[in-house]
Amino acid sequence: KINMLNVTLLPILDDNYTYIIQSGDIVGLVDVGDAKPVIDYCEANKLTPTILLTTHHHGDHIDGVKEIKDKYNIHHIAPEKDKDRIPNVDQYVNDDEIIIFGDEAAQVIETAGHTKNHINFWFKNSNILFSGDTLFAMGCGRLFEGTHEEMFNALQQLKSMPDETIIYCGHEYTLDNAKFCLSIEPDNQNIINRMKEVENLRKNDTPTVPTTMAIERKTNVFIRANDVETFKKYRDLKDNF
Repeated sequence: KINMLNVTLLPILDDNYTYIIQSGDIVGLVDVGDAKPVIDYCEANKLTPTILLTTHHHGDHIDGVKEIKDKYNIHHIAPEKDKDRIPNVDQYVNDDEIIIFGDEAAQVIETAGHTKNHINFWFKNSNILFSGDTLFAMGCGRLFEGTHEEMFNALQQLKSMPDETIIYCGHEYTLDNAKFCLSIEPDNQNIINRMKEVENLRKNDTPTVPTTMAIERKTNVFIRANDVETFKKYRDLKDNF
């Protein structure tokens, strides 16, 4: 693939990730929950971001927006259905809309569940998905506003993406998620192997993100759940895990 989207992962807050993305000369940001580390990185690397993508309204994903806008006069894109809850937005988008980004294009995929109005950004040519707090490595977001059915359907939709889809999610939750998946499928060799891998990465403070759709299909019990009832059972168990 030529001109593949370049992604830099920036740990912020306790366990969040902001992403700095580049295509050609265009620099963008995904989910800025804290402006300072982002500005520091951009200054150090002489980058001027011009586009900001936001997946949902939670503070750990938007609290840095105003400062970033003041600094870079950035073009902020966010879900239209959350226009009352996300400030400083220049362009509202809905399901299936396409955003042009340098040599790339991102498709907006709506996934209610974690929040009522959550969106994902799928850069189809590069096979890269920014899944916010919908799909995590070996997990999925808590249901703060949506129903089990909505989240189940959202995950089924994402699960239909190509195996090689690279998934960048909003948090470093993989170790906890892996322990939970192992409690559900203790004999699943894929989960056992992945657990070891994740433990080793975290010992060295190395991110476990990104993951791929192929890995998730084998190891993530939430997308392995074949019906809403099973999904609901797993999500309720995880909430108290």
